[in-house]
Order: sequence, then structure tokens, then C-alpha cells
Amino acid sequence: MPLLQQSRLSLLLKLTVVLGSVWMLSLLNELRTDWSLTYSWWEYTDVDGGPEKECNCSAILQGETEALEKAKLLTLTKDFRKSVDIPDEYYINATKDCRNFKLSRKYLTFPLSKEEEDFPLAYSMVVHHKVQNFERLLRAIYAPQNIYCVHVDKKSETSVFAAIMAITSCFPNVFMVTRPVTVVYAGWTRVQADLNCMSDLYNASAEWKYFINVCGQDFPLKTNLEMVRMLRSLKGRNSMMSEPLPAGLKRRVTYVHQVVNGEVQETRQQKEPPPFNLPIFYGSAYIVVCRGYIRSVLEDDRILKLIEWGKDTYSPDEFLWATIQRMPGVPGSTRPHGKYDMSDMNAIARLVKWHALEGPQESLNAVYSECNGNHVREVCVYGAGDLQWMIAQPHLFANKFDINTDPIAIYCLEKYLRQKALAELH
Repeated sequence: MPLLQQSRLSLLLKLTVVLGSVWMLSLLNELRTDWSLTYSWWEYTDVDGGPEKECNCSAILQGETEALEKAKLLTLTKDFRKSVDIPDEYYINATKDCRNFKLSRKYLTFPLSKEEEDFPLAYSMVVHHKVQNFERLLRAIYAPQNIYCVHVDKKSETSVFAAIMAITSCFPNVFMVTRPVTVVYAGWTRVQADLNCMSDLYNASAEWKYFINVCGQDFPLKTNLEMVRMLRSLKGRNSMMSEPLPAGLKRRVTYVHQVVNGEVQETRQQKEPPPFNLPIFYGSAYIVVCRGYIRSVLEDDRILKLIEWGKDTYSPDEFLWATIQRMPGVPGSTRPHGKYDMSDMNAIARLVKWHALEGPQESLNAVYSECNGNHVREVCVYGAGDLQWMIAQPHLFANKFDINTDPIAIYCLEKYLRQKALAELH
């Protein structure tokens, strides 16, 4: 049996014992054949060494037309798209030698400042595909003082799970969630994935100061030091979208919903009112919250009852965190008065371009300029032409990015952040 196959099987066996999961055992059987295959490997050793180096990132970030047009033409080229794609199997092979993997992929293996070392962060990373996106996100946000919980959807392809598990095995502060779930779009399990990581992170370390949840198609807009300074300035407050629930979305929480054939469907049964007559607020699935907020989510009786009540709603991730944020007594929260309403553009958690809110630069009704990429579920998948606007915003992260759509956008943003982080050392 090849050494790679033996080491990965051994790792899976250990994980199976720890988790006691029937699912893990079935996955183990499936992987026995996958890892016996041979592949033709290629090295990706330098952030500047890939095909994207043809682009002038400095000019792209300044919005220069010629550079943007060249980038656009490249992303439309089939050969270019193929050349930048890294297969899942690359990561399984590359992580046989973790030291070399971290060196070749340019991971930061020591804190860049005492300020950052003294202010560790906790991340929940919920992913289900696109390993290359995940690995580049992890590299962009990785710091040895931080802690990372990774949740891979149980219905993900075998190669996705195997590659991500191989990557996490190279880092002592990056781990797979202990209780993975099958995530259903707009269903409760999307919340449960984050809840399970919250619990693991809270129990794993008492040192971290703030919690941030991300998905595989997010990317940071700030260096770790910039994030630390912005979070310090919050002085224990949380930052997330939290507004009154729009009238058009009230059926999401007033009728019982159930999962049928992998999709959430509304029933005719009306739900009981929220516990404690809590006002329901609308927000984002993505949040930036202090450690005390996470403790309340895991232990506060009011929140535990709200969680139970929300399990048969539609897209509970878009109201649960926002509602908890407005509950008096929750650390870092704000009161439910309208004075404290916060939009996604004013919260620092996540920058998103919604199709309906885009418009020409001269339009007074547009919230932001038109998307330079494409749209998925009414959300802009960013192109290189969005970068100049993006890095001028106050948010910590932006969504969505996709290497299959525009690898240059990620490449240039990654390069910009690394150069900025290193410049902060001086």
C-alpha cells in the first residue's frame, strides 16, 4: 500500500475513533480506492509564480482600464482557466510533507506582531466544495495564534473532504468540526454547522477574543493586524447586520417549514410566536462577535429556546444572529430600538454586492457600482474590476469570490494583503 494511502487511512481511523461516526466509516471505505490512484503532480510554489503573474495587480487595484481589459480577456481564455486550476488531489499529495507545504504555500508560521499575538481570533469555516478557494482563504487569514474550526458538508465529494482534512492536519490550530452535518440550503443545518464550530472553538481555547464565521467563497479585505485593531476599537461590541424583518419575509418565521427531498418547503401550519415575545430581526449569516456573545449562544436559556423555535423556519441564519444581537444582556449586543438598526454596509462583517442594489456610478439610487463579474442567487461573484471599490470599504471580508469565475481577483487581492502585512512589520 502506498505511503500516502497508509498515512491518510491511519488519520481517518483515528478520527473515526474520536467521532464514533458511522458516516466516517463509510467514507473510509470509499476513500480506499480513491487514494490508490496515481496522479501527475505539478508544483505551485510561489504566490507570484502562477499564470496570473501576467496581470499587473497594482494597475488593476488602481482601476486602470488597460490592465482590467487584459485581465478580463485572460479569464475568458480556456487555457488560462485550466492553468490556474489546482486539483483536490494536489493537496492530498502536497501535505504528505507539512513543513514543505507550509513553506511552498507561503503560510505565516509566526505572529507578525506582539499586538496580534495578544489578540487571537476564532474562525468557523463552513465549506462544501472548491478546495482551492478554501485553501487560499485559509492561507490569507492564517496566523498561528488564531484558531480555526472547519466544517465540511457531509454530502461533499470524497475528494473535497479528503483534501481539506489533509490540509487541516498540517496545522495544530486548525481542526475539523467534531459533529459535521448535511447542510441544506436555507435550512436549519446551515446554522447548526456554525453552532457546532462555535461549541468546539469555545471549548478548545479560552484565549481568543472575537469570533468570525466565513464560507469557502469569502476572502479578507484586511490584514490580520488591521482586523485586530478594528476589533479592539469595538471595545467588546459586536458588528453585524440587524434590521427589522421586512414584511415580505415574515412568512419565513410565521409558518412551519420542513425539508422535503433536500429542499426547504413551507407548510400551511402556523408557528407559535417567538419565545419571550422577542422581536425578530433580519440580518446576515455572517457575523463578528465577542467571546461573550458565543457563550450566551451556547448557554443563555432565552437563546436556547429561540434556537429550538427557529429550527422549522426558512433561512434561520438570516434572522437568528441578528435577533440575538438585539437581546438585552447579551455581551456586545445593542437594544432592539430602531436607533440601533444596522445595515450590511454599516456593519464590518461582510461586504456583498446585491444585484438589485447595483447601478451606474452616477445613479443616486444605487448603493454601489455594477458587478464586474457575474451573479449567483442575486449576489455578485466579484471580478478584478471590483477590487478598487472593494479595498476602499471598511469591511473585514467580502463575498463572493470564485477561482473558476475570476482567479485574478483573488490573486491580486491576496498579493495586496500579503504585501501590506509585510509592510506593517516596518
